[in-house]
Amino acid sequence: MKRRITILLAVVVILLLPACKGSSRRAKYPERDITNVLVWGAGGGTDTCNRVVMAEMASILGVNINVVNKTGGVAGSVGMLDAYAANSDGYTICGLSESCVTAAVQGGWDKRMNVWDYFIIGGSPDVVSVTPDSPYQSINDLIEAAKKDPKSIKAAASGAGSIHHLNLLALEDGTGAKFNFIPYPGSAPAQNAAMTGEVTVIVTSIAEQAQLIRGGKLRVLAVLTEKPFQFEGSSIPTAFETYPDLSKYLPISQAIGFAIKKDAPEDVKSVLVDAFNQAMKTQSVKEFGEKNFYILSGATGSEAAKVFDKLESNFAWTLHDLGAAKVDPSSLGIPKM
Repeated sequence: MKRRITILLAVVVILLLPACKGSSRRAKYPERDITNVLVWGAGGGTDTCNRVVMAEMASILGVNINVVNKTGGVAGSVGMLDAYAANSDGYTICGLSESCVTAAVQGGWDKRMNVWDYFIIGGSPDVVSVTPDSPYQSINDLIEAAKKDPKSIKAAASGAGSIHHLNLLALEDGTGAKFNFIPYPGSAPAQNAAMTGEVTVIVTSIAEQAQLIRGGKLRVLAVLTEKPFQFEGSSIPTAFETYPDLSKYLPISQAIGFAIKKDAPEDVKSVLVDAFNQAMKTQSVKEFGEKNFYILSGATGSEAAKVFDKLESNFAWTLHDLGAAKVDPSSLGIPKM
C-alpha cells in the first residue's frame, strides 16, 4: 500500500513540474500583436515614419504592430492619454513627436513627459526660405537687412510656440536680427502666406518645403543645423557658417518616433530596443529617410530622454513667456534649461 502511494505521489509531482516551471517564468515577449496608438492623423510625418519603422519591427518580432490613429485634444493629448491608460506590458506603445511636449502646459496632460521611454526615428531639419521676388540671395543678406531695420521683414513659422517658431526665435537670438513674426495655424497655411506675399520669410522643414523649392515657389537660403544639407544634388548651406553664435541656441530638431511607459518591464523594453535598432539599419528605412529628407536618429534610453527633456523645457517655457501657456511649467516641475 505504501509503495502504491509513493508511486502515485511521484506521478503527481512529475505532472505538476511543467506547470510550476511555467508559472515562475515570464512568457516570452511578444506573444501577441502590439498596438501603436498614434497621436497625429494619418498621412502626416509622424504617422508615415512610424508605419515604415513598425513594418520592419513587426517582421523582426514576428507579430503584427497595428498603428491606430487617435487624434484630438491639445498637442496629441487624447492619444497619449489613451496609450498611458493601457497596461505597462509592452503591448501598447505611443506614436508621437516633439510637438507633444506642450500638452501639459496647454492643459491637456497633467504629467511631465519623463513618464515615457523614447525611441526617436528622426526628423526633417528646418530651413530659412524667402519668396523668389525678394532681394535676399543669401542668409547674410536677409539677416543684415533685418538687423538694419528691425521688424520690417514679415516672417511666418507656423503657430506661436511651434518648433518652427522656436527656430525663428533662436535665429533671432543667435544673429541679433528681429523679424515681424506672423503666426499661422500650421506649416501649410504659413507657406501659403509666403506664396500670396503676406510674408517674405518662411521657416518650416525641408520635407514640407521640398515641392515649393522644386517648383521655384521658394528660394531656400540656409538650413538650421550645424552641417549643410544635401537636397537633390545641391547643397543647402548652414546658417552656422556665417553666424557661429547660433550654436548657443540651435539646433532645435524634430523628434519623431514612439514611446513606451517608463514603468514597463526592463526585459520588454530591451526587446523593443533591439528590434528598433535592427529596423533603423534596414535598407528600406534608410531609403525612406533619404527620399523624404529625414535625418535619421535611432536614439533610445538616456540619449533620447535628454532630447525630450530639452524640448519639453524649451517649448513649455517659450509658450509661458509668450503668454500662451494655460499651466505654469514650474508647477509641473519642468526646469528652465
